[in-house]
Amino acid sequence: MTAHLSYIEAVIVGAAQGVTELFPVSSLGHSILVPALVGGQWAQDLNVSEPQSPYLAFIVGLHVATAAALLVFFWRDWLRVLAGFVSSARHRRIQTANERLAWLLVGGTIPVGLAGLFLEKLFRTTLGRPIPAAAFLLLNGIALYAGEVLRRRAAAAVPAQQPVGAPVEHTGEAVDERLAQLPMGQGVLIGSAQILALLPGISRSGITIVAGLWRGLSHEDAARFSFLLATPIILAAGVYKIPDLFGPLGSGIGGQVLAGSIASFVCAYLAVRFLTRYFETRTLTPFAIYCAVFGAGSLAFLTLR
Repeated sequence: MTAHLSYIEAVIVGAAQGVTELFPVSSLGHSILVPALVGGQWAQDLNVSEPQSPYLAFIVGLHVATAAALLVFFWRDWLRVLAGFVSSARHRRIQTANERLAWLLVGGTIPVGLAGLFLEKLFRTTLGRPIPAAAFLLLNGIALYAGEVLRRRAAAAVPAQQPVGAPVEHTGEAVDERLAQLPMGQGVLIGSAQILALLPGISRSGITIVAGLWRGLSHEDAARFSFLLATPIILAAGVYKIPDLFGPLGSGIGGQVLAGSIASFVCAYLAVRFLTRYFETRTLTPFAIYCAVFGAGSLAFLTLR
């Protein structure tokens, strides 16, 4: 199979993947909708619904670059997590904050990993088309806004526990300490929300942040937990598909994959750096509005044209 993926397409798609994978706006939804809306050669070249799509192999290959950016940004957190996992296994205990966080991430990753193995192809081939993607993106916007409403109601119902004027620490270690206090069941529940992101248009980071807000986390803590949960899944998805890039699906697009991966790495790193600061003081509402407007507009355009 001869691939028709230009360098311009590769760099644009790679940059978009790096941003939309971490912003709560659904990378897969955009990967499906943007080519369909542009039309022409893009709609032919960039099609993820085909079972043997070179574009799909390219897109999933970009996940390795996105995961690498997350690993680089959160390298201190992952060193603490790995140290906690080794310590827990060696001493057969779950006592320290690092040990608890390590097992929270393991427990939160297993459900979506299993679901991805069995359901990803079914959802992608049956629903990985422009109109379903537009509808799910609209639903994603509604879910993000609903998460904000639930968070505000919960905050209003519970008296503030923190003394007035007490500073909130924003360091990675402080956030990890707070996350480690989550009960295992809640951690698994938040991680399991990623299963919904198998639907094109539902954001992995968005739906896990909403789940975190629902379970009482702050925006900052929910976002960090979401990014930590996403890292092994995104990396595994990319590694799982890497062999495709060395077979017929990757024929003739090696340079494009490299160019797209560099763009994806840079944009993902900048995106996570921006978002970790953004969620210290701000909410999901702008992203909810964007997804609802873009999803509804795309749905109207695609059904009426």
